[in-house]
Amino acid sequence: MVDKNPKTYLGNQNLKGSNVKQEFTKEQVEEYVKCSKDPLYFIENYVKIVTLDEGLVQFKPWDFQQNMINTLHEDRFVICKFPRQTGKSTVVIAYLLHYILFNGDVRVAILANKQATAMELLHRLKVAYEHLPQWLQQGIEEWNKGTIELENGARILASATSSSAVRGGSFNMIFLDEFAYIPENVASDFFSSVYPTITSGESTKVLIVSTPKGLNMFYKLWTGAVEGTNEYTPVEVTWDKVPGRDEKWKQQTIANTSEQQFQVEFECDFVGSVSTLISRSKLGCLAFTKPISENEDGVKIYEDPIPEHTYAMTVDVSRGQGIDYHAFSIMDVTEVPYKLVATFKNNLMPPMVLPNLLFRMGTHYNDAYILVETNDIGGQVIDILYEDLEYENILYTQSKVTKGQILTGGFGSGNSRRGVKTTSGVKRVGCSMLKTMIEEDKLLVTDYDTIHELTTFVAKKNSYEADSGHHDDLVMTLVLFGWLTYQQYFKELVDIDIRKDLYQDKIDSVEQDLTPFGIIDDGLGSDFPEHEIDSEGDIWFNADDDSAPIKWR
Repeated sequence: MVDKNPKTYLGNQNLKGSNVKQEFTKEQVEEYVKCSKDPLYFIENYVKIVTLDEGLVQFKPWDFQQNMINTLHEDRFVICKFPRQTGKSTVVIAYLLHYILFNGDVRVAILANKQATAMELLHRLKVAYEHLPQWLQQGIEEWNKGTIELENGARILASATSSSAVRGGSFNMIFLDEFAYIPENVASDFFSSVYPTITSGESTKVLIVSTPKGLNMFYKLWTGAVEGTNEYTPVEVTWDKVPGRDEKWKQQTIANTSEQQFQVEFECDFVGSVSTLISRSKLGCLAFTKPISENEDGVKIYEDPIPEHTYAMTVDVSRGQGIDYHAFSIMDVTEVPYKLVATFKNNLMPPMVLPNLLFRMGTHYNDAYILVETNDIGGQVIDILYEDLEYENILYTQSKVTKGQILTGGFGSGNSRRGVKTTSGVKRVGCSMLKTMIEEDKLLVTDYDTIHELTTFVAKKNSYEADSGHHDDLVMTLVLFGWLTYQQYFKELVDIDIRKDLYQDKIDSVEQDLTPFGIIDDGLGSDFPEHEIDSEGDIWFNADDDSAPIKWR
């Protein structure tokens, strides 16, 4: 196509062609210099956007948007947690326009959770560019659907976020839009393969902007920014900072959508689902810590073994074919609260190699008691662990089934078998105990991957499992542990009855609430009625004793 007007790009009257001589007035020179030094001034005076109500208008940033622009300009690494419909993407696009105009030979990537979204963001930048006065424009070298290249050497591309999207290229700035909606495996691959090259420069920038969605990579980076453990500057905006949004608007929005949707999209609640096994309020309080060591196999250590302490390991076995994961969790069960001290997660390790890892870790943690799930090939793993490696502290279950519950036995006595098969009864008891222990702070979990899985472990039909697109391998090791703590032989091994402890805590709490400030002794000296606590943690009084405050039958 021949450009009939060499001063324009391919006949587009709104775009200046390359190698076009530009004559400036004195006022234009002054404006150009002012714009180059101050992105906020440039945006407020020259950037136009398309709105739903008014069409093409001059962009006038609100106060929080002005602060965001200044932060993007001054800091290298910025992470923004914004509600829906706050113009967050518009602000970044306006800043990127300034960046490519006044910085030569820079490369910028716009990466979004979907290819179409990235293209739309680039289109909005193009619209703003076309409505700049031509004396502010750079000549156009390339103007395609997914890329722009300017005469000053600046180049910008748009793509879906992936580890291959920008691999092999050197970029001065990367904008990650709606990063919380990137699948966890993609987000992890992106940062492990691409991020080191991005941050190798001294002036490169990374901008992450999103509305929260679960305790994922975005949550991890945001938490690190708030706590000061990474280099990101956190920028947070609440829904009521947008002009026109008040309590009336909130109630109307909830009525038109739902309370849950409002919590996620406008209150920026990281835990969005209301159907998780662990309550949303408790999940929001769980904090992850950095492991003291971590290896490439997927073993993370949070606490080294302590002499004389007792440990239990629960194991979920997969086929190691890149789909489901092998996983184990090691708990310190010496006292309550139990503590998660080590985890493992790997979907590539061959199953026949796993017993050697279990042997090493079990031995390391004071010959920990090991319970292996045997639904698939776990039986083969546990046979190697016991017969070939001669590991002794393997837990057994009896094959007898009563009312859907598997009864536990000792170590190989009677009709017992090594490991446990996860039946609906085992899972139901395990989920119930796990929920109670975590919510009552009887099991302390600080592993990021485990916490993330808990936020996506949701109710489905009559059970709980990972939400679509997520995994629950680490959670299932905790479900097995929850079931284990319910069993009589485990209580005898560790001399702890978690049900009694949980029940006693509730009794103590009630008594503290009801105890008066003073006690009057009438001198009659009545004693508390005799009672017993059974193996299930229930308290029984004599039904014929009228002095008993509660009669359990």
